[in-house]
Amino acid sequence: MRTFTAVIEKCPDTGLFVGFVPGFPGAHTQAASLDEMKDNLKEVVEMLLEDGEPKLESELIGTQTVMVA
Repeated sequence: MRTFTAVIEKCPDTGLFVGFVPGFPGAHTQAASLDEMKDNLKEVVEMLLEDGEPKLESELIGTQTVMVA
């Protein structure tokens, strides 16, 4: 079993949840609910893995809060 870290955002214009796996080409989706988006993203990653082990273009290191005046 493989584990990938996904980034999830909510579009303020559409209200849709958008998810993607950083560095994993094609691993992205959107949906009206968070649960549906998670299910969709899992399905997308499983389909992409059917083609073999992906060559990740980058690696998620983390997030950082930036404070500005």
